[in-house]
Amino acid sequence: MNKNNTYTLSNGVEIPAVGFGTWQTPDGDVAESSVLAAINAGYRHIDTAAVYGNEESVGRGIAKSGVARDELFITTKLWNTEHTYDRAKAAIDVSLEKLGLDYLDLYLIHWPNPVAFREDWATANAEAWRAMEEAVDAGKIRAIGISNFLPEHTEALLKTARIKPVVNQIFLNPSDMQKDVVACNDKHGILTEAYSPLGTGNIFGIEELAAIAHKYNRTVAQVVLRWSLQNGFLPLPKSVHEDRIKENFAIFDFEISDEDMAAINALEGKAGAALDPNTTTF
Repeated sequence: MNKNNTYTLSNGVEIPAVGFGTWQTPDGDVAESSVLAAINAGYRHIDTAAVYGNEESVGRGIAKSGVARDELFITTKLWNTEHTYDRAKAAIDVSLEKLGLDYLDLYLIHWPNPVAFREDWATANAEAWRAMEEAVDAGKIRAIGISNFLPEHTEALLKTARIKPVVNQIFLNPSDMQKDVVACNDKHGILTEAYSPLGTGNIFGIEELAAIAHKYNRTVAQVVLRWSLQNGFLPLPKSVHEDRIKENFAIFDFEISDEDMAAINALEGKAGAALDPNTTTF
């Protein structure tokens, strides 16, 4: 992370170091108003997905903000039913239309091994990726990446990819640090994005975190999001409450000590773990 609070992806594109997540944010006024509140609070990185069902509302929030398009970083994702060349190509255009955008900053394969393509997931990913690469060539997407990929999925994709993935967005918080996945990402110059960086709320029940937060006169959420940044991750907190949205962005003006970072690292398994993408039922 540099002084502008951005990371530079391996393809040279800059990405704001904290994103605003919209998973489980209801379509309609709630999604629209929360995205608008996030942009007003200073977020410039908005993350959604086709399967969230809220791309149109997210797009309206972006449009209402009045912030110049080139100052924003917008991510969406390819859903599990679309892992063919033709379907992925069409899905990209559908997402662009729903969001009301001329281009996407980042587009991800949402899951590596969906049920519909489980017999030959590697070929399906390669075909979808080819469509994504062509969208980069056409100026529709600035960067492409992956989500929920384990090392075996990443290595398989790299065998056929012409353009390397720049991001892997995974379930990541002090309860599940996914060290093998992060190591693979690091090895290939892939930035690790952390979705559910607050453990879908479960981390708030960890007493040790409350004590550390008190020490810094910060909230538990702020401490955990700061922990994510200091590990070199890009957290994607989500909220539909304006005060929480602002609070989750106020994490650039303090630093957690090495001792407390180690204490947070020791909380593995205390608030849930990632799904196994090879056994999911969707």
